[in-house]
Amino acid sequence: MEIVPDTSVVIDGRVSEQIEADADPDSEAAGEGFAGGTIVVPEAVVGELEAQANDGQQTGWEGLSELQRLVGLEEDGVVDVEYVGRRPEAIEKREAGEGQIDALIRDIAEDRGATLLTSDDVQAEVARSKGIPVVEVEPQSRVVETLAIEDFFDETTMSVHLKTGVEPMAKRGDIGDMHYQTIDSEVLAEGDLIEYAADIEEAAANSPDGFVELSEPGMTIVQFKAYRIAIARPPFSDGMEITAVRPIVKTDLDDYEHADELRQRLVEQQRGVLISGSPGAGKSTFAQAVAEFLADSDYAVKTMEKPRDLQVGDNITQYTELGGEMSKTADSLLMVRPDYTIYDEVRKTDDFEVFADMRLAGVGMVGVVHATRAIDALQRLIGRVELGLIPQIVDTVVYIEAGEVVKVYDVQTEVKVPQGLMEEDLARPVILVTDFETGQPEYEIYTFNRQVVTVPLGEDEGEGGPGSDSGVDRIAKQEIEREIRSVANGHVEVELRDANTAIVWVEDRDISQVIGKGGGRISDIENRLGIDIDVRTFSERPDGQGDDSGSSDAGGPPAGAGKTVVPEVTSRHVIIPLEGHAGDTVEVQADGDYLFTATVSRGGEIQVSRGSAIAEELEAAIDHGKSITVVPS
Repeated sequence: MEIVPDTSVVIDGRVSEQIEADADPDSEAAGEGFAGGTIVVPEAVVGELEAQANDGQQTGWEGLSELQRLVGLEEDGVVDVEYVGRRPEAIEKREAGEGQIDALIRDIAEDRGATLLTSDDVQAEVARSKGIPVVEVEPQSRVVETLAIEDFFDETTMSVHLKTGVEPMAKRGDIGDMHYQTIDSEVLAEGDLIEYAADIEEAAANSPDGFVELSEPGMTIVQFKAYRIAIARPPFSDGMEITAVRPIVKTDLDDYEHADELRQRLVEQQRGVLISGSPGAGKSTFAQAVAEFLADSDYAVKTMEKPRDLQVGDNITQYTELGGEMSKTADSLLMVRPDYTIYDEVRKTDDFEVFADMRLAGVGMVGVVHATRAIDALQRLIGRVELGLIPQIVDTVVYIEAGEVVKVYDVQTEVKVPQGLMEEDLARPVILVTDFETGQPEYEIYTFNRQVVTVPLGEDEGEGGPGSDSGVDRIAKQEIEREIRSVANGHVEVELRDANTAIVWVEDRDISQVIGKGGGRISDIENRLGIDIDVRTFSERPDGQGDDSGSSDAGGPPAGAGKTVVPEVTSRHVIIPLEGHAGDTVEVQADGDYLFTATVSRGGEIQVSRGSAIAEELEAAIDHGKSITVVPS
């Protein structure tokens, strides 16, 4: 009797199991007659198993072990083993799920008049339809209750980190107070990690509580019950590593500050909400509470996640990428028309665009984003969507810190004169970011001299005189300096007198060029900025502080006095790294020539949006090999 096994029964170990049963006359499972026959192993099976093993999949290793057991049975004289057929091509291995390799196996069984052995229902039905004798066995399965790595978890453990050659590590503590610590003194061997990985992958394959979220060469991500587990293998990682994460608390909306107000806000109309906070702050836990509140409030709720790890009820369907793209998932959801969609998490430009498209289509959206301040979550939309559409896309920002709601913003648009400016003809659409609890505006976002600016309110507002450092004053000074430096060769300083008046100090040799013939040039600048500008020379300064730069052609601080930097040009921004200078106001120069003035972000960098006039000047300087330096302003 000739038996042709397919990949499914080789992985399950059912071939050697049945041979051994048939060889034992006392076995209750005997009767198929495999012992004494010939096992015809298609090379297509060997190729598929080898490809799986090379990709780090445990099924590949299990299948190869079964082939070695068959060799042992042949050596014992129990059965003959023959390898036949051709190796599958690369495209056939990639399309194994489409039936390419199954077809090769069936062809061998048909050509030899052999019996096909399989645990695959589809394979069995196709073979029968072609008149091929089939022995179909039940696939091996087991009920998985727990994983071996769960022994590393206690009630305070959020994540466990296992790596070859390293002691087991874990993040333990309370939300907002997590500590990364060693939890066992015994160094892990590669064999330990292989056993843990096999246990995890088998659980994902056999348990209704588990599934494989992602499987790529070098990386497998599994969701099993509440655990999200990533298995990394070389060459993707420098050593085998397993990281398991789980939520340590489950909350409902009543556990948070402003619960009543947030409930009313969410149900009075479909909203666009961004839940923001730093990693580990409890954003996803809050999003989960919001999802279950909405579902309990008679709303149809879905989620978009990659990976799917929100712990929500069965009445909320969790979606991931469709065909590798969240945009396709969004298209599918728009056919379903949920009332609310929870998007965990919104990181890349494509994510923000999908979030915006769904919100503008009328779906209530709750997005989870990383941000170190509440306003930063909103600023991440700038440049990704039209400024005027932001309040239609996001009208609520919730900031989470240490598991608590510490700030809620209301976002609206109003046509007005930005705070700190006085001229009525400066009125424009302004995005007002208001504290939800107090009703006080905290930020204004608007276009100023072709640049989008975010201006904090309440910072020395109303002083208006020299030395005032309000958000509007800083923006105004930067724009005036930029305009004047575009025509002046030497050093420039700006002194704001009030919201509508400024004094600009320039070198003697630049004053005529700045004023222009008949005052035309300075009048054009005044009209563009809406500010009256009085141009004076440093020699006229009443405090006697003239320009120290002398006749230096570079202007400003002497060339070489600043810090040389290497900007990074990305698809969206030109980024100037300035670690350790957060909050400093600096001048950016190219070979000593002034380009612009900016304030360093809390993250220690300056970001300039590509396509802006500033970015074009900066990129041109980089392209011409000029030295980019930064000096204190």
